[in-house]
Amino acid sequence: MMQAVQHQEIIFKSLLKHGAGTQFGKDHRLAEVADHAGFAQAVPIRDYELLKPYIEQIKQGKANVLWKGKPIYFAKTSGTTSGVKYIPITKDSIPNHIQTARNALFCYMAETGNSGFANGKMIFLSGSPVLERTGDIPTGRLSGIVNHHIPAYLRSNQLPSFETNCIEDWETKLDQIVLETMQKDMTLISGIPPWMQMYFDRLIEKTGKNISTLFPNFSVMVQGGVNFEPYKARLFESIGKKIDSIELFPASEGFFAFQDTQDQPGMLLNTNSGIYFEFIPADEIFNASPTRLSLKDVQLGQNYALIINSNAGLWGYNIGDTIKFVSLNPFRIVVTGRTKHFISAFGEHVIGEEVEGALKATIEAFPAKVTEFTVAPMIQQGEGKSYHEWFIEFESLPTDLAGFSSYLNDALSQRNVYYQDLMKGHILLPLKIHLVKKNGFIDYMKLIGKLGGQNKVPRLSNDRQIAEGLLQFV
Repeated sequence: MMQAVQHQEIIFKSLLKHGAGTQFGKDHRLAEVADHAGFAQAVPIRDYELLKPYIEQIKQGKANVLWKGKPIYFAKTSGTTSGVKYIPITKDSIPNHIQTARNALFCYMAETGNSGFANGKMIFLSGSPVLERTGDIPTGRLSGIVNHHIPAYLRSNQLPSFETNCIEDWETKLDQIVLETMQKDMTLISGIPPWMQMYFDRLIEKTGKNISTLFPNFSVMVQGGVNFEPYKARLFESIGKKIDSIELFPASEGFFAFQDTQDQPGMLLNTNSGIYFEFIPADEIFNASPTRLSLKDVQLGQNYALIINSNAGLWGYNIGDTIKFVSLNPFRIVVTGRTKHFISAFGEHVIGEEVEGALKATIEAFPAKVTEFTVAPMIQQGEGKSYHEWFIEFESLPTDLAGFSSYLNDALSQRNVYYQDLMKGHILLPLKIHLVKKNGFIDYMKLIGKLGGQNKVPRLSNDRQIAEGLLQFV
């Protein structure tokens, strides 16, 4: 624990030293900052939109803007909230992306003694490694950039082929991946859970066999990007047996945490990898001057917005995720939601962790399998007319859908006192469930041009954009 705090202090000092001479450093007088309190005064919290003027200068060819020199890449992401983002990756920050994934595998090998998977074929479901240029800076999806840095000892066992990985259309690419892998000795499969499920579905469709029959030596599933829980039961059913899984918490802005053990909850915070973390109590994130805590001040079980300062040149940067510590020795976290993904159309401020927890409890009481879901507010005029609208694609339906719906509503009330009060005051009606047809979410993502790669459906929206788009697939 003390070591992690010390590592954070060393990184903090190093970031200040290297950042002081940059355009950003001069604008914010980083050379005069002595401690975290001074830093919080000098550097406000920013999201991408507020950082954009600096990014634009880098795109125009300027050096020493956010970090010394120029970035070696831009990771291009299509954010759900602010359109296309160009996130700098520097010579100093690239090891954070490469080494953390490696460390996760090394921790797993050391703990379980399972190193056999390294001899078989491994697949990393990722974006295209084809890079374009922004000015003179190579630009592409993070997973495509990282693909160029996979170490030689893994490269020979890596699938799919480079040519297949370059296919832009996700469905064409998936069919090609299935053809390339179904006869191979697959031992490790990695990706975002909904896209792994699509891959498994195609394999089962094509061969009529479950995944463990097809790949008897498949022993490790590496996943991240969304909460694993809602997908877990169906993924393991497709595989046909329980296998080990390793959870990761990567983003274009940095690789923040990874699961370091199979028998404890949470992921180990990456405290010694070029990122200085700050934590804002989640209910203060939209305040003008929120409380900013460093690692030594965090508490168990409290929801925090995660803020990063890094050797990629991101300063006071709100990545948009909320986390909670499940252990302080070592520092392990779980991701609880997105700061922008919540429903508070009626003052209830329901977050991702609450809807996912409520759904999990309901599935345990009314056995069912959920493929995908999302929730939006339905705002009607007049008292007692509004409600939360759930869009759920079931793999197998509960026998009593009305009971399922009622239990889910109660489970959400237990987790969110404001929602409970709105029910009691008859301001909200109980939630309503729309059954989405098979592959409806996939068809919706296809329709909006976001099928595959690292794209995912937000669990919660405070508006009706996704809900209206999904209505045609109900």
